[in-house]
Amino acid sequence: MDLEPDPAVPARALFQRRADEDEALLSLAGLRFAQMGAAAELAADTPDQLETALRFVPPHPHLPTVHLNRGLNLLQERDRATVGEFASRFAGRVAGLVVHDSREMGNQTERLLAGLRELDTFLGEKPDRPLVFLEYAAGLETAWFVEVAERLQDAGRVSVCVDVGHIGIRQAGQEFARSHPGLDLGRLGDRLPDLVADVQDAVGSALDVVLGVIRSLGRTGKPVHFHLHDGHPLVPGLSDHFSFLSRFPVPFSYRGRQSLDMLYGLGGLASIVSTALEACRPGGVSFTLEVHQAEGRLPLGDAAPLFPPGADTADAERANYWLYVLSGNMMLLSQAIDTAAP
Repeated sequence: MDLEPDPAVPARALFQRRADEDEALLSLAGLRFAQMGAAAELAADTPDQLETALRFVPPHPHLPTVHLNRGLNLLQERDRATVGEFASRFAGRVAGLVVHDSREMGNQTERLLAGLRELDTFLGEKPDRPLVFLEYAAGLETAWFVEVAERLQDAGRVSVCVDVGHIGIRQAGQEFARSHPGLDLGRLGDRLPDLVADVQDAVGSALDVVLGVIRSLGRTGKPVHFHLHDGHPLVPGLSDHFSFLSRFPVPFSYRGRQSLDMLYGLGGLASIVSTALEACRPGGVSFTLEVHQAEGRLPLGDAAPLFPPGADTADAERANYWLYVLSGNMMLLSQAIDTAAP
């Protein structure tokens, strides 16, 4: 089977240096992205930072998307102006700008919609300005998120980004709380072995909720961007942003393994991709593998000439391993797109 992404369906992955002030790591990322044939999604706090990173992104039929600073709040005029600055400066060079939602937006929907329509008018003044995607990130009701998209149907340059990890972790926590009120799914301690079946039932409920959100958003006819990654609510700290090839290790046996299924796995990824391509308008779907958590080291091999002889390559080998994990997930995503695309 051809593992190249369908050119009509943008398949991106995170493009990062993984260590501050090291442009050689951006060169490494550029090499690996060229080899895997992936489009890029960059993270940038300032336009100058994005300008620097874009120099290392290899040519691709699909322009990059950009995840802006998580502190930006589209309720605030100054932050919308910052988004507008990015959109103007990088018109024709990036396809979309992703901005997080926030908890306070749930109580200020009308103000949010007014600000997004104002931003949409600005973006529409020049056709090559990128789209802006409001990402589901703050754990608000998914019904609210869908409502925002529905009420923005007349806004052609502003849409939404579905982060499947954020939705899944929230759903698993809520499902577990329904059967175990007062217990925090992330703080079960020594009660875990006895409750593991209930934990996994809650984890298994995430996929249907995500698919329901996708179908609802598809009915709006708007373009939808997706952040794809796996996770598990028992992971301490950041509980998602894992590879779809991951399992969660535990110090006891469950169904013959000392590890647990994650939220989605390979089957869940395939279902998310196929549902998105079926539900959303043709040409209105784009995917980014937002896999952050992949710890390990991999020798640089063909990338060694990018680094000075005798240099400490520990960070480079860590980045190379992460890029290897991204490459494997890109093969899975490409395969899912190829299988689902009409």
